Amino acid sequence: MTATSSSTTARRRFAGAGPWWVPYVFIAPFLVVFAMFLVAPIVVAVVNSLYSQQSSGLGFGGSETVFVGIENYLRSFRDADFVASFGRVLLYGVVQVPVMILIAAAFALLFDSAILRLKRFFQLVVFLPYAVPGVIAALLWGFLYQPSVSPVVQALSSIGIDPDFLAPGSVLWSIANISIWSNVGINMIILYAALQALPRDTYEAARLDGAGELRLALSVKLPMIAPAVLLTTLATIIGTLQLFNEPQVLQTITSNVSSDYTPNMAIYAASTLGSDTHLGSAMAVVLGVVTLVVSLILVRVTNSNPRKEVA
Repeated sequence: MTATSSSTTARRRFAGAGPWWVPYVFIAPFLVVFAMFLVAPIVVAVVNSLYSQQSSGLGFGGSETVFVGIENYLRSFRDADFVASFGRVLLYGVVQVPVMILIAAAFALLFDSAILRLKRFFQLVVFLPYAVPGVIAALLWGFLYQPSVSPVVQALSSIGIDPDFLAPGSVLWSIANISIWSNVGINMIILYAALQALPRDTYEAARLDGAGELRLALSVKLPMIAPAVLLTTLATIIGTLQLFNEPQVLQTITSNVSSDYTPNMAIYAASTLGSDTHLGSAMAVVLGVVTLVVSLILVRVTNSNPRKEVA
């Protein structure tokens, strides 16, 4: 039997292996879960944002749901505190995102180098904070931020330094510290995994050309894991826009974190404290659109300089 007849027989055997709908049965659970927990909530939020609850009968009757179009979106943009929360997370992200990626990349490159001993132990130490739930991490750091009980504040005070981690000008960076401590480990793992997939003969060629570990890391390794760096940067930016747990916990110990300190907190406050789920839905849609736009801009800027083909 020739190779051509053998491949033809194999294709016929595969084509007759089962009904055409069998593959769809296997992917159906994913499609159902995807529709229920991603598509459906988005559709419900968009529809809900176009309505409002209004009282009838001069306030003495019951309330009714009426169609208001984009009125809830206009209310969102007129809400100075909601708009200010975007400016706050923008400032937060401008500092926190680069610091997060730099620390994660530094750890990944250090663990991938030949100069560090006990790599497994130090990898566990860096990654372990990620295993701590965000709320628990915020509670732990909240304890360390309070002057009356914090051993850190008391130790600094004993040498003449009186820090106030919960002051209006510093509480945002205290929140950033919690986020970096909690999430740098997972970003390090992603970058380290990308480094492990690189061909080792490239390293040897660079070393033969006289490149040291620092030059090797900056000129060879980092450019080759650019897609992984983009992935971690994109995930960190999305996490910044969705900031909620850390400021929500610190709100219980300081008055310098308001109920609408971040967009997510403003949405929560409008939906629960304000009992206006329609306005909260409009705010959620605005936050989703902003997150999408920022992500697309980042991808576009990253891919704006395509590689030129060498003639």
